Amino acid sequence: MTTSSPQPGGHADELRRILPRIPNSPGVYRFLGAGGEVLYVGKAKELRKRVSSYFRRSGTPHGRTPEMLVLARDIEWVVTASEGEALLLEDNFIKEARPPFNLRLRDDKSYPFIEITMRDEWPRVRFFRGRHVPGNLYFGPYSSARKVRDTLDVIGRIFPYRKCRGGKPGRPSGSPCLQYFIKRSLAPCDDRVSHEEYMEVVRQAVDFLRGRLGDVERGIEGEMAAAAQAQEFEKAALLRDRLAAVRHVHERQTARIEGGEAFDVIGLFQAEPGANAQVFRVRDGAVVDRQSFYVENSAGRDAAEVLEEFLLEFYWDGSAVPPEIVVPLDGDAGVAALLTARRGAKVSVRAAKRGPKRRLLELAQRNAELAAEAETERLARKQTSRIAALESLRDGLALEGLPLRIECYDISNLGEQHAVGSMVVFEGGLPKKAHYRKFALRDVAGQDDFAMMNQVLRRRFERRAASAAEYDESFAALPDLVVVDGGKGQLSAAGAALRDAGVSVDLVSLAKQREEVFVPGRREPLPLPADDPGSLLLQRIRDEAHRFAVTYHRQRRDADLTRASVFDELPQVGPVRRRRILEHFGSPERFIAASREELERVPGLPRKVAREIYAHLHKGG
Repeated sequence: MTTSSPQPGGHADELRRILPRIPNSPGVYRFLGAGGEVLYVGKAKELRKRVSSYFRRSGTPHGRTPEMLVLARDIEWVVTASEGEALLLEDNFIKEARPPFNLRLRDDKSYPFIEITMRDEWPRVRFFRGRHVPGNLYFGPYSSARKVRDTLDVIGRIFPYRKCRGGKPGRPSGSPCLQYFIKRSLAPCDDRVSHEEYMEVVRQAVDFLRGRLGDVERGIEGEMAAAAQAQEFEKAALLRDRLAAVRHVHERQTARIEGGEAFDVIGLFQAEPGANAQVFRVRDGAVVDRQSFYVENSAGRDAAEVLEEFLLEFYWDGSAVPPEIVVPLDGDAGVAALLTARRGAKVSVRAAKRGPKRRLLELAQRNAELAAEAETERLARKQTSRIAALESLRDGLALEGLPLRIECYDISNLGEQHAVGSMVVFEGGLPKKAHYRKFALRDVAGQDDFAMMNQVLRRRFERRAASAAEYDESFAALPDLVVVDGGKGQLSAAGAALRDAGVSVDLVSLAKQREEVFVPGRREPLPLPADDPGSLLLQRIRDEAHRFAVTYHRQRRDADLTRASVFDELPQVGPVRRRRILEHFGSPERFIAASREELERVPGLPRKVAREIYAHLHKGG
């Protein structure tokens, strides 16, 4: 594998000058922005030919490609030995950089999984979001949290794995929990089950999630027969009930295909601005699950490329790759090879031409078409409602134009410690989280919210004139409207900061108690109806600024609490009581200096515990 990177270019004409240097070999290309950030990652059999296609003067560019080309300042490429190697490298680059113009499952970070913690001595089966841990098993992604919880509810009633949290089973008391007494846990915490027997239950749950219901039935039947032969009749009765539950689930799968095969069917339909993918899972000849995913396709990639990326995105982190995947287009041999390596056994990716699989594929395609059209209509309605809210806000505040970029500021503090400010940004009525900023406040005497608000606004707009080395896209942009959380006092402080910074923008404040909107130069609040779309948008932005500020405040407070080792030695004080103590006093220093009476007034802290804490803190005199 070889790499090459040209010198930074400027506009489209300068990017075109790079093209002759790009080799006509298999590889991966990346468009880079002004700050070196990755905008888009693609692969190609012939790099120069593929990259040149973006700069053809004839034809209509797809999707958001023109926007991407406006932002692009450089092209980088990696030459690979084969197309399959390029496919894998492309997938790695996308997962690492999360480029804004690449195809991705909508809100893919939030798609939930079922995790089986095989790294634990006594594994758990649980709902999971986040980065996968090597060694654990993952099933998903699921299209909704409800689907995960419904699945966990079913298998939790069938398989008696432990339901307690933590790497080790059990409660502080050492006695089994209620789950044991209602026959939904084997109670490994109390040595009531051998490790081998417990792991057999976990293996059955894994087979169940993989759709191997026949294997699960046969395994339970064997255990039941062995228990009966050993005259362990109570255990045999429990296994009989478990077998009946598995068979009930199996019998509910009414859509069947002869032959008992295991395969997935993928339906895909493209619509503006994205696509919908339908996944039908067939196990033991039965359709056991259907999931629907909306796929963002900012760069307007064609159906074959969308399908290819979806297959890698969907299967690469999951554990259940079937031996056959039926797709609407003939599959790429490179994808099949990568999934074969992922599964450890041959995987076929192909289109079905006839028979039951073809009919099931047509059903998946029809579902994908309906879901894509419904999503397009929903997005259109949502866009219309956002425009209506911005127009209502423009008219209600007497603005000259639509407030396309709105910045909102809030302050969060307890006493004089850990005071912070937040800045959230909405563009076109939607949050732009990449432009959110937070401020750790300094040099403010006492609990002066007005001075804090002034400091946040002053620091934000002073950064507009920062040097190129300190360039920040969010601070460089000038908002159409500034909103501050609070009343006339906060509004006056914000106005003074804007005047000091030499910035002229529209400014309003939103008071929480009655949702009153104040503007400079007017004593009374504006008569905006509470249910007006513009008012509701302001409230949503203010609530988001408050959430962001409170989150940052808690992070700083908890970090300080973690650093204060004195809490680690306190009797009967865990994380919850630590937080309550710090919320009450505002800092470890004030807590240490508190009297016994002050400690006894901490909400949620029993008086006996408060006296013990006081005695512990003062035992050395």
